[in-house]
Amino acid sequence: MLRRLHKDQPASFEFTPANLAWAKGQISKYPEGRQASAIIPLLWRAQEQHGWLTRPAIEYVADMLGMAYIRALEVATFYFMFQLQPVGSVAHIQICGTTSCMICGAEELIAVCQDLVAKAPHTLSADGKFSWEEVECMGACANAPMAQIGKDYYEDLTADKLRALIGRFSNGEVPVPGPQNGRYAAEPLSGLTTLKDFESGRMQYNASAQFAVDIRDTVKRIDGTEVPLTTPWLGKGPKAAKTEAPKAAAPKAADPPAKTPVAAKVAKPAKADAAVGGKQPKGLKAAKKGKADDLQIIEGIGPALEKLLHELGIFHFDQIAQWGEAEIAWIDANLKGFKGRATRDKWVAQAKLIGEVGTEEFLIRAKTNNY
Repeated sequence: MLRRLHKDQPASFEFTPANLAWAKGQISKYPEGRQASAIIPLLWRAQEQHGWLTRPAIEYVADMLGMAYIRALEVATFYFMFQLQPVGSVAHIQICGTTSCMICGAEELIAVCQDLVAKAPHTLSADGKFSWEEVECMGACANAPMAQIGKDYYEDLTADKLRALIGRFSNGEVPVPGPQNGRYAAEPLSGLTTLKDFESGRMQYNASAQFAVDIRDTVKRIDGTEVPLTTPWLGKGPKAAKTEAPKAAAPKAADPPAKTPVAAKVAKPAKADAAVGGKQPKGLKAAKKGKADDLQIIEGIGPALEKLLHELGIFHFDQIAQWGEAEIAWIDANLKGFKGRATRDKWVAQAKLIGEVGTEEFLIRAKTNNY
């Protein structure tokens, strides 16, 4: 299939500070002269940040790795995991159309996408929430027909089940992935015929589906909070000390707005305080001198959390550094969808260290979790 770059491209691209540090950590896994081996994870991270893979992003990654642009373009246009055009704000749906799935009803799934999303693949739905395409074998032949929605497999589908799944995603739900006909994994529909003792100690869902359920939402893009920034191997390479995050780029007119999780809302303070005995941190009406600190430098704070903190009047590192146990307890309990994040990621310790050594030294220490 011919894959071309989209006709409308943003003016530029650059990683956020957190994603830049993550990317340099990936590069440091490879020996000197072999940095190009990191091309796939870096392109994937660029796609996660922007929503789809743009030409400026491909060229940005190529420059980081010292590659000719055409080499990076070869990779980006070869793999179906890279979306070269805008995709749905909720999810991109990939229907497997290879032999097993086609025999078992993939054409009916494609018809559902044409009806509910758009007639042609790689076209946004009228509300901008979905897009779809037919892809080659995705390796779940025993559970045919299937589709990948966002990052997860939804297997043993029928046209009615796919129609219902799209409706639930549209309403803000994240249905449990995996088999949709009652199967645990890929065992016979009639049940296990061997290894029957396995049933007694297994998790509620198979490993892949259970992981998706545990992290609650795997269709949203990575904003820096879902995947830890810590890269223990960083610091062992000759260029480790030069790791420095640039200032966050201002959003471009062509960039899609950052997706805030539906559940990420601040609870009403009065009820929350009574429940946990915490104390809401004192906030400011606006950032000092009209300029907020880049709170995303703190590990565990991404765009969604930074927005929530701004809504609470938290704009600066020194505000977080002053929190005591009561303020931390309030934050941990009231940022729905991110409960316990301040304690888990040691926000206060990180903010204090930034105040003591500055952001440049902090980012170097953060690679070894030295705070």
